[in-house]
Amino acid sequence: MLYQQIASNKRKTVLVVLGFLLLVGMIGAAIGYTFAGSATMGVVFAIVLGFVYMFVMLGQSTDVVMNMNNAHEITDPSQAPELWHIVEDMALVGKVPMPRVFIIDDPSPNAFATGSDPNHAAVAATTGLLARLNREEIEGVMAHEVSHIRNYDIKLQTTALALAAVVSILANFGSHSLFWGGARRRDDREGGNGIFEIIMLVLALLAIVLGPLAASMAQMALSRNREYLADASAVELTRNPLGLINALAKISNSEPMQAADASSASMYIADPFKGKTWAHLFDTHPPIEERIARLQKM
Repeated sequence: MLYQQIASNKRKTVLVVLGFLLLVGMIGAAIGYTFAGSATMGVVFAIVLGFVYMFVMLGQSTDVVMNMNNAHEITDPSQAPELWHIVEDMALVGKVPMPRVFIIDDPSPNAFATGSDPNHAAVAATTGLLARLNREEIEGVMAHEVSHIRNYDIKLQTTALALAAVVSILANFGSHSLFWGGARRRDDREGGNGIFEIIMLVLALLAIVLGPLAASMAQMALSRNREYLADASAVELTRNPLGLINALAKISNSEPMQAADASSASMYIADPFKGKTWAHLFDTHPPIEERIARLQKM
């Protein structure tokens, strides 16, 4: 089951890349045609930007994400002995290299894993998690994060994060072009083509508005789907579902985080902002009640 999921996540990574690049290309085409007079130029610019940003992000994902969340690295076991040794134990049981360890100064208990692959991975825990959870509960949380590393979830999520950022960059570029008068300059240059120009402008506006929304929804769907498997994999590592159950209960009953970065919220073990949205459509995580119910059946 585990190796099938790893293979599935690798395939999903390819599909995510292709899907996001298609979205990037569509936004680039609409913006390029409407504001620069060339759909091809817009597509080329958008795709090149997407590839460059994605490879830079994958190469430096750990440092980038940790800086975004104001995390500082623990380089010696004496700095946080309990956390260090728990991560070390879970990595050993999970048969993955020891990830880098970070701490986020935030009173709300939470944690996440990131990186491009198991050989370049890292885990982060908040000071609130270390203060409020006992060893058994911290083991459950770290087993969950090591499971994300072992299952290649981190690469999938990092790729989605990078390409979602590209979509936002293009959307911002398009929205600024409206204020710069790009559409008016195109009309002045070509004299306007009536209905066709209006249609292209509407398409560009839809791409600007709906592109980031579609990218965010894709990120959230990926996050929700992978959390259930990581929970189950964590129990496989610890042989103790109660530790993770109690940890999730404490995390769900805590205050929102102060230091979390919104764009990486889906990486955390639980929603750092404690957001509740309509029909869970925009939730970054499945409801903790459902996760606990599944763990209780194990």
